[in-house]
Amino acid sequence: MILPELFKDIFRGRSTPDWVLDVHIAAFHLSSSGSWAFFYPLSNFRCSHFLIAIKIAPVLLDARAEPCRRISLFATQRQSGSPPPFAGKRATTAASPRFPGRGGAEAACPGRSAPPPAPAAMAAPPLSPARRCPPLANVEPLLFLATLSLGLQGPLATQYLWDRLGTERGYSPNATSPAGCRNSSADDDPLRQEVEVLVSHWNLYINLGGFFVGLFSVTLFGPWSDSVGRRPALILPAVGMAVQAAIYLLVMYLQLHVAYFLLGRILSGLMGDYNLILASCFAYVADTSDKRARTFRVAVLEACLGIAGMLASIGGGQWRKAQGYINPFWLVLAASLAAALYAAFCLQESVKQQKPAKLFTLSHYKAVYRLYMTPEHQSSRRQLALYSLAFFLLVTVHFGTKDLFVLYELGSPLCWAADLIGYGSAASYLTYLSSLGGLRLLQLCLEDTWVAEIGLFSNISGLVVISLATTTPLVFTGYGLLFLSMAATPVIRARLSKLVSETEQGALFASVACLEALCSLVAAGVFNSLYPATLHFMRGFPFLFGAIILLIPAAVIGWIEIWDSNHDYSHFSDASLTPADG
Repeated sequence: MILPELFKDIFRGRSTPDWVLDVHIAAFHLSSSGSWAFFYPLSNFRCSHFLIAIKIAPVLLDARAEPCRRISLFATQRQSGSPPPFAGKRATTAASPRFPGRGGAEAACPGRSAPPPAPAAMAAPPLSPARRCPPLANVEPLLFLATLSLGLQGPLATQYLWDRLGTERGYSPNATSPAGCRNSSADDDPLRQEVEVLVSHWNLYINLGGFFVGLFSVTLFGPWSDSVGRRPALILPAVGMAVQAAIYLLVMYLQLHVAYFLLGRILSGLMGDYNLILASCFAYVADTSDKRARTFRVAVLEACLGIAGMLASIGGGQWRKAQGYINPFWLVLAASLAAALYAAFCLQESVKQQKPAKLFTLSHYKAVYRLYMTPEHQSSRRQLALYSLAFFLLVTVHFGTKDLFVLYELGSPLCWAADLIGYGSAASYLTYLSSLGGLRLLQLCLEDTWVAEIGLFSNISGLVVISLATTTPLVFTGYGLLFLSMAATPVIRARLSKLVSETEQGALFASVACLEALCSLVAAGVFNSLYPATLHFMRGFPFLFGAIILLIPAAVIGWIEIWDSNHDYSHFSDASLTPADG
C-alpha cells in the first residue's frame, strides 16, 4: 500500500530518543467502487514528526485519487526500549502522560458526512473527545485573574467591614472629606475611633488566620508540586479563593456575622490561598524557561501583577460607589473560577518527569529545610540566605510604603481628592510596566545584577523625593523616579531559582511566597506604627526610612556580584598557572 510504504521511507533510520511516541494512523475513504479503512502503526515516532504527519497524510491520500473521508493520528508515549503498547492491537488508543488529554489529532474533509463504520478486523480506535482549548504554556493569564480577584477582594472587604460595623453602632462616616483635612472634632469622635479599632482588629484576625494556615499549606503543596506537577497546585488555591468569595457573598446577602469572613479566609488558606498561586506560577516559569531568559519571564509575571492591581484599584472603587458591594464580589468569584478552569483545562503541565507522591508527609517540609541548610555547595547556601534577606527587605519596604501612599496624599498639606488619588495609584502601578521595559533594554548591555542595582537606586531616589514633597507636582516627580523600582525583584527571584535544581523549584518558591506573606505582616506593623509616631516632626519620614533600608539589599547584591567575580577570576588564574608550574 502506498501510504504505509511512504511513511516507512520518511521515518526509517531515525534515532530513537529517551521517550518515543507510538502512533497509529487511521484513514477512512469512500469512492464509487466502495469503501475501505486503513489502520497502520508507526513505532518510534518522534514528537517533532507529529505535525509533519498531519500535513503529509492528506496529500498522500489525495494522490490515490480517492475522496478523503477522515484521517486520525493517535499517539501514546513510552520509555525507549519498552515494547509498544499497541503491539498486537489494532484498535487501541491512550492519552499521553506528557500531553494530558491529547489522545489524537484529526483532520477531516469539510462538507462531507460521517464515514461508514469500518470492518471489525480493521476497526479504528474511538475518537477521543476534543479539549475545550489547546494546552498552553502561558501561566500569565492565570496569575492575572487571581491577582484581579485578590485586588478587588481586599479593599472591598475592608470597606464593607467599615460600613457594616459602623452602621451597627450608629456611625455614618462622611466619605467625601479627606481624612487629613477634616476638622479636629471629627478626628476626635469617640464613635469613629471605636469603629476604626474594630475594623483594624478584624482585618488583623483575618490576615493572621490566613497567614498561619497558609504558612503550613504552601510549604506542603509547593514541594509536592515538584513531583506531581504544577497544575494541581494551581487548581486548588484558585478553588479556595472561589470558596472564600462565595462565603463573603453569603455574608452580604444573609447579613451573617462578620466572623464568617475569617472562616472563608481560613478555608482558602487550607488550600494554599493566593500565595500558593504566586509560588506555583513562578515555579512554572522556572520550569519552562532557560536561565538566560528567566529574569525577563519573571518580570513579565510581575507586570501582570501590576496591571491586574491597577484595574482592580481603579475599577473596584468606582463600581462599589455605583452598585454597592455584591456585584463586584461576583466578579471576584468569577475571576477565581476562571483561574481554576484555565489551570484545569487550558494549561500544559511544566514538570517533565511527574511521579506520584504522598501529600500529607513531613518530607515536603524537610525539602524546604534542606533547601537552605544542606545545599550541594556552601556558596549556594550563603547566596540563598543573602538573596532571601535582600528580597525580604525590598518587599517589606514596597508593601509598607504602598500602604501609606493614600494616607499621605489625603493629609495636609496635599489634601488630594479622589481623582488625584486615582491618578497617583495608577502611576504607582505603572512602575510594573516601565520596569519591565527598562529591564529588557538594560539587559542588552548590563548583567542582571547591575540592572537590579539601578532599580534599587530608582526606588531610593523616588522615596526620598516623595518624603520631602509638599506639592502635587513634586509627588508626581517622585512617582516618575520610581519608574525602574520594580526591576530588582524579578532579578532576585531569577537568581534564587538558578541556585537550586529543577526538582526544587516548587520548594524554593513556596518558601519565597511565605517570606512575601511575612513581609506584608511586618510592613503593616512597622510602617503603620511609624507613620503616626513621626507626624509631629516629618510626615514623610516612613518613606525616608524605607529609602535608607533599601541601601542594605543594594549592598548585599553588589557584594555577591563582586565576590562571585573575584572567585571566578581566582579559579581562572589557578587554571592558567597550573600548566606553567608543571
